[in-house]
Amino acid sequence: MPALENLKAKLAGDLKFDSLTKTLYATDASVYREMPLAVALPKSVEDIRQLILFAKVNKTSLIPRTAGTSLAGQCVGNGIVVDVSKYFTSILEFNQEERWVRVQPGVVRDELNRFLKPHGLFFSPITSTANRAMIGGMVGNNSSGTTSIVYGTTRDKVIQLKTILSDGNEAIFEPISKNEFEAKCKLDSLEGEVYRQLKLELSDPTAKKNIEENFPKKSIHRRNTGYAVDALLDTDVFQEGGELFNFCKLLSGSEGTLAFTTEIKISLDPLPDPVEVVVAAHFESIHQSMLAAQVAMKHPATAVELMDKIILDCTKESIEYSKNRYFVEGDPMALLMVEFTGNTEDEARSKAQQLIADFKATDLGYAYPIIGPDKTKSAWALRSAGLGLLANIPGDRKAVACIEDTAVDIEDLAAYIDEFDKMMEAYGQEPVHYAHAGAGEIHLRPILDLKKKKDQEEFYQISLDVAKLVKKYNGSLSGEHGDGRVRAPFIPIMVGEDNYQLFRRIKYTWDPDNIFNPGKIVDTAPMNTFLRYEPDMKTPAQETLMDFGHVGGFLRMAEKCNGSGDCRKLPASGGTMCPSYQATRNEKDTTRGRANTLREFLTLDKKSNPFDHPEIKEALDLCLSCKGCTAECPSNVDMASMKAEFLYQYQKQHGVPLRSKAFAHINDLNGLAGVLPGLSNFALNNGLTSGLMKSILGVASKRQLPTLQKVNLRTWYKKSYPQLPVPEKIIKTIYLFVDEFTNYNDTEIGITAIKLLNRLGYDVKVIDHQESGRSALSKGLLVKARKHADANVEIFEKLIDSNTPLVGIEPSAILGFRDEYPKLVSPKWVEAAKKLKFHTLTIDEFIGREIAAGNITSDQFTGQAQNIKLHGHCHQKAISSLTWTQKLLSLPTNYSVEIIPSGCCGMAGSFGYEKEHYELSMQIGEMVLFPAVREAAEGTLIAAPGTSCRHQIADGTGKKAKHPVEILWEALR
Repeated sequence: MPALENLKAKLAGDLKFDSLTKTLYATDASVYREMPLAVALPKSVEDIRQLILFAKVNKTSLIPRTAGTSLAGQCVGNGIVVDVSKYFTSILEFNQEERWVRVQPGVVRDELNRFLKPHGLFFSPITSTANRAMIGGMVGNNSSGTTSIVYGTTRDKVIQLKTILSDGNEAIFEPISKNEFEAKCKLDSLEGEVYRQLKLELSDPTAKKNIEENFPKKSIHRRNTGYAVDALLDTDVFQEGGELFNFCKLLSGSEGTLAFTTEIKISLDPLPDPVEVVVAAHFESIHQSMLAAQVAMKHPATAVELMDKIILDCTKESIEYSKNRYFVEGDPMALLMVEFTGNTEDEARSKAQQLIADFKATDLGYAYPIIGPDKTKSAWALRSAGLGLLANIPGDRKAVACIEDTAVDIEDLAAYIDEFDKMMEAYGQEPVHYAHAGAGEIHLRPILDLKKKKDQEEFYQISLDVAKLVKKYNGSLSGEHGDGRVRAPFIPIMVGEDNYQLFRRIKYTWDPDNIFNPGKIVDTAPMNTFLRYEPDMKTPAQETLMDFGHVGGFLRMAEKCNGSGDCRKLPASGGTMCPSYQATRNEKDTTRGRANTLREFLTLDKKSNPFDHPEIKEALDLCLSCKGCTAECPSNVDMASMKAEFLYQYQKQHGVPLRSKAFAHINDLNGLAGVLPGLSNFALNNGLTSGLMKSILGVASKRQLPTLQKVNLRTWYKKSYPQLPVPEKIIKTIYLFVDEFTNYNDTEIGITAIKLLNRLGYDVKVIDHQESGRSALSKGLLVKARKHADANVEIFEKLIDSNTPLVGIEPSAILGFRDEYPKLVSPKWVEAAKKLKFHTLTIDEFIGREIAAGNITSDQFTGQAQNIKLHGHCHQKAISSLTWTQKLLSLPTNYSVEIIPSGCCGMAGSFGYEKEHYELSMQIGEMVLFPAVREAAEGTLIAAPGTSCRHQIADGTGKKAKHPVEILWEALR
């Protein structure tokens, strides 16, 4: 592609047009798919100008994109996708006194608010995607979010936009007087032309009447249908005494179809009252909850949000979100979550109690728990997960985004929803309801299988019928998600043909060559075309060694990703997912990017080995198998298992690399080396021999190789355990799983754990069993991993139960029993593996549970003070919980435990040892973990349950981290 090569040479940023990159950007969070010509990641305004000039000359288009979480297909097109999320991420100017900030479009909303919080201000629109949604995308869609009933929409906050117009010239849009407007009309340029055209159009009394009569009710503050010309009619140019004219009103919600925005100046609000509580009102019908929303809006609520039974049921199956269901009573058809704030908890609770009294007086609802300030974050996390959780509906039928953005006047809401539900019943649908009840906007979704032609046609027909129903109530078909491809075809119904033609004239005045995001808002293709799936397509089945049957096969696991982009959150947002993306900021390194790659190449594959694609290998290369996605992705996309399976299948064709064989057989190698541990350690530490080994295996030269202990744990146990004092009273017998890492490398930790348990009154049994198979699993040697899993399940199935658990020290090894074994073992052992998983515990869990049961008490430990900083293992955070470790370490009366808000340490088993991954590994460590360890006060202990984590901390900070059992052992009286 010579033209693209020439353009690439002119850009300071990146231009990519390889098949992998184009695949990554062929979809967003919508149901649409269209392969782009190329993907640009501009670094400068001049880059954007060059892209515009290229598009004009080469008759292509530019599709602006930030986080790619759009639900209406705004970020999908066949031109050049221009992703500003990597380089246009600066906060440029801040004025605390005047309460505004100027940013580039790629600044993340929550990151901006972290910057503003110390100054007592915040950017108030908050979407469910706020930890990855970017200001540019929020302006493009006129985003609203849960607090719009108090603060309004993004359009209300935009003061100034710096843009590049379709002729390549810069234009700044901001509030201007009537005289300044007239001066703009006289400019001999495209900028002057857009002012002249608008003056001509909106000065026409007939046009004014058309707008006033056909646009949604003004009482609906979420109005995103078409271009917001109604907002411009309210200015002093067209109405005496109106506000200053500002084209930003039009550009907000224009979905990047009129100009390319490079800088955004937005107004800020004072931080809300510091204490918030949430009333979680329970209802036996959707209709009741709609009536209750009207009652709630008569109170000083800051958010009024709905979740229905379908979504609530989805949360039961999510590892992460099931923890947040603690306040749900019975089996409600709907929850209305109403937030109140105050300067004190009593003030906030008083407001909540007044609402509850009103609910009871009007006989609305059956339970009204008040969620206190310390729990509201988890309650809102349950609500925010709604979109992604819908992807968890098993099979190919999914809750589809098409009619989910309708907004009506709050007084019309109950009647509208009643009519809507009857309409859906006629289609045989059980619709999904959730979101912004207080704003008159309920996200409604039909459940369809868009792989079937019949359902694709129903997708259109339902959307058409709903558009007509919304029009009946003078509502807005798009409240906050925009028109894009999915709703734009119905704009003529919503605002009338004359207003639609006005929109077209505006578009082609601003953008005569149709460069900017064509096919959105106007002149859109039929809304049931360019879908992710061809009509009546069959889902290809892949033969796999691991069992993905619970989701319908390997490909359907990838298809669970709906594009919501939770994997794009940045380190300060907390959690683990997705560490490589947090370091690189490349879409390729998100769980979403990997899932899209798998879906694309496996769906369209024609090869005998469907996994034999270098693009898939590249997309999965930087997956650390941290398992963050299994818990934090609302869709529970299990990328770690898919990577293991992919490597197994890919290596059938290409062979297993020497390094992978070495790491996968590390237990066998350690067994051989353990015969002469002194000599082996000399070889591992000696510069010459160590360097040679690293060079041959492709291990990073800066890494310290783990050394062997003089005696392994099994040998020590056989010799020394009988010599330990017998406890006066044996509370419980446990079996200790001696993993391959603790046995040879961390023997002292294993010895300490056994001594600790013995002293606390537990009989510890160690029997012969196989290694965990973790190393083989991570390198795709699944036959070897299965052999170990089968043997271990056979050994332990008759020994382990709720009274006699299997306890492990290394999280990644023991948690394999709970996570991978049920889908890894041979068919004959599946049921046994499923039973065994419930009685398999990390040592942190075991001790924590015994503390909770009162079997281990603080008076057994020192009363001296000690500060501890705790970094949790990724698998532990995903499959178990750090709560147990915190409980264990907090047992001594004066021990204070602070959890480091780190994600993955970056080592991830062998990943950080591999020379090509070393720099990224250390970069991940530097995001949160290393600085927290370095900044720890003198005398603070660093705790890390994972062996990889302890090595990473040592290599990255020079400090020694201890396993929690070591700290507890040292604290014994």
